[in-house]
Amino acid sequence: MSESNSDLQRKIASATDLKSVVRTMKAMAAANINQYENAVLSLDDYYRTVQLGLVAYFLNTDKSDYPTTDKVSKPSDHKTQIGIIVIGSDQGLVGQFNDILVDFLNSKRKDFGAAQVIWTAGERIQSLLEGVNAPLGKQFSLPNSIESITSFVSEILLEIEHQQKTNQLKEVYLFFNRTLDKPNYAPCFQRILPIDQKWKHEFVSLPWPNQCLPQLLVNNTLTISTLIKEYIFTSLFKGCIESLASENASRLIAMQRAEKNIEELQEQMQKTFNKLRQSAIDEELSDLVNGFEALSPSAE
Repeated sequence: MSESNSDLQRKIASATDLKSVVRTMKAMAAANINQYENAVLSLDDYYRTVQLGLVAYFLNTDKSDYPTTDKVSKPSDHKTQIGIIVIGSDQGLVGQFNDILVDFLNSKRKDFGAAQVIWTAGERIQSLLEGVNAPLGKQFSLPNSIESITSFVSEILLEIEHQQKTNQLKEVYLFFNRTLDKPNYAPCFQRILPIDQKWKHEFVSLPWPNQCLPQLLVNNTLTISTLIKEYIFTSLFKGCIESLASENASRLIAMQRAEKNIEELQEQMQKTFNKLRQSAIDEELSDLVNGFEALSPSAE
């Protein structure tokens, strides 16, 4: 009986230590979520500025006269392709983060048609897609901090530019997980390219925020080219930050679930320990009473 009590005590102590680790990881995940969400909010301001720059351009120029990426300058024997960028996670304790994203991607791929190539960010998402025989292209290393996102996005842009030079790339979509109400997240996708009439109409419909209409003071071609580059870069950057935020949201959910399971296990083990201890006490008291009765004069 005493050995069982000792075993339970060790298990309860181990569960307490594990709970402390889980709480620490919860705190780290929550802090990271705030960090990335603040970065998203800051980037939203810049993203809005880029959008207003595009609106200003269209207000000052012939709305049909701007460089687009959906025009093919010469015939090509190459088949056009649709590029799909998928940002996963290689970190542990993120639950179904990658699986949910892969399921969402597979549900949308059939609507795209044409030949597809999937660029993955992360080894785990790559292995999951290999399991469904997806047409995989280049694999990118995931950024692990805000500071490393710029080089990550730049690498993607170079790959897109390389594919465009071969006259194969028609459209580009970005798939990633986006945070919702804390600490939830959901998969989503964004159309990055082409820069076409559909893309233009989205900006033409945006109102200018005040009565002072803007004027262009520099070359129109240089202006729109720079704005488009910033728009694409910011879209990719923002998607990556939101993916990192949702990754920590997934970890926070997993840690909350783990903490609840540990507490339930602790409660169960504590009840078992109390029951065994009470049983041992009852046995000792019974032995004492029996011994007392055996030695008392009335027993003779």
